[in-house]
Amino acid sequence: MALKMAMCCFKNTIQNSEELVHPKQSSSSPSPQRPSSIVGVNSNVASEFCINDLPNSIPGSNLHVFSHDELRLITNNFSSNNYLGGGGFGAVYKGFIHDKVRPGLDAQAVAVKVLDLEGTQGHKEWLAEVIYLGQLRHPHLVKLYGYSCENDQRLLVYEYMARGNLDKQLFSRHSVTLPWLTRIKIALEAAKGLAYLHDLNKPIIFRDFKGANILLDSNYTAKLSDFGFARDGPEEDKSHVSTKNIVGTNGYAAPEYIMTGHLTTMSDVYSYGVVLLELLTGRKSLDKIRPKKEQHLVDFARPQLKDPRKIDGLMDPRLEGQYSIEGSKIAALLAYQCLSKQAKSRPRMSAVIKVLEPLMELKDMPRGYFVYVAPNEGHLPNNKDQKMCDGSKNVHKKGEKNEGNVVEQQNEKVEKVKNVNDEGKNEVIKQKLRDERRVLRSRAVYHETVPDKVNHS
Repeated sequence: MALKMAMCCFKNTIQNSEELVHPKQSSSSPSPQRPSSIVGVNSNVASEFCINDLPNSIPGSNLHVFSHDELRLITNNFSSNNYLGGGGFGAVYKGFIHDKVRPGLDAQAVAVKVLDLEGTQGHKEWLAEVIYLGQLRHPHLVKLYGYSCENDQRLLVYEYMARGNLDKQLFSRHSVTLPWLTRIKIALEAAKGLAYLHDLNKPIIFRDFKGANILLDSNYTAKLSDFGFARDGPEEDKSHVSTKNIVGTNGYAAPEYIMTGHLTTMSDVYSYGVVLLELLTGRKSLDKIRPKKEQHLVDFARPQLKDPRKIDGLMDPRLEGQYSIEGSKIAALLAYQCLSKQAKSRPRMSAVIKVLEPLMELKDMPRGYFVYVAPNEGHLPNNKDQKMCDGSKNVHKKGEKNEGNVVEQQNEKVEKVKNVNDEGKNEVIKQKLRDERRVLRSRAVYHETVPDKVNHS
């Protein structure tokens, strides 16, 4: 018989009319993919179970039940110096668990999330996090170590992710620009996390996939977090899950979900496409600061994604051309497919992984460094062909389509000097090439990666 999970500590905590779904304890052997099955619990049902019984009701969870005083101790009384950030759920603080504080748990840094009683989420979302992350284990899902539930206080204890969330790394003015391969790595690992959820014997729909819910460790390993809005996918005989309330984040939700309330795994695929587009362009999904036509990223960028000639103009300018030309075209086309208005036209996340994995191996990245050389007196550089990169055929000045060809042709001419052995016979040719080299130097552009000392002789 299905076990009705604890609504915890008090009755009538769920005011939302939308159905909350969570696991039951199965009498049969657990699935190899997922330790328990999922059942819906009506919002007006409250259990008499004590919160301390909750870990025993979630097979294989191994969750720790912390007291509020313990969490106050490890966060230095929730000091502002330990504050990491906040969101719809509440504030997040860094803490450190010692062996004496929690026997059986390795000494380590943790993140403690405190439910804001006046925020947009509540007990139901807290309970969903405990239940889902109490069951699920995957390299690209954040680890939940335990929770605290005393009176009206709700807290969660996660593994500490040193680099915060993807939004912070991608859009903060104080963050270092994410390199191309790091962006593809994050996109690939986030896709693996979603694919794991979708490919379970009973799929889970994340429902709030966005950069703020992708956490990064010190090695930029991506892990999905914040399962407060997650819910079970449709039964085998149904095509979708019908929801009464639309939840998630504006700018990431799939159009069919907003219009009809019908929820499928393809709703997550659309949200993934938005995040992939953010990684490519360096733009936010919604940005009121930009011109009106560019404020909604999907509306602005998607029509251009299938035209290879327009991809360069869409790419994040902070990358400064340091990305795979072929990889950017493939990733752009993938984002275009994920953002299809027709849910059936979007790829499965397992297919997304197969497309992204080869991009990590592409070698068509610009090499060398830029240098600045002052123009010779009496010779003013032309406005064209102002940017060059030694040894590169792929670096282009913005707006100048033919610069790469010019640099390539001139470099080929310079290389001919190495093959000239008869100085008497080829003196005229060598002098001409020396003159062309001086012109090239006068057109070079400064780049921040230039070494302190550059020999121009």
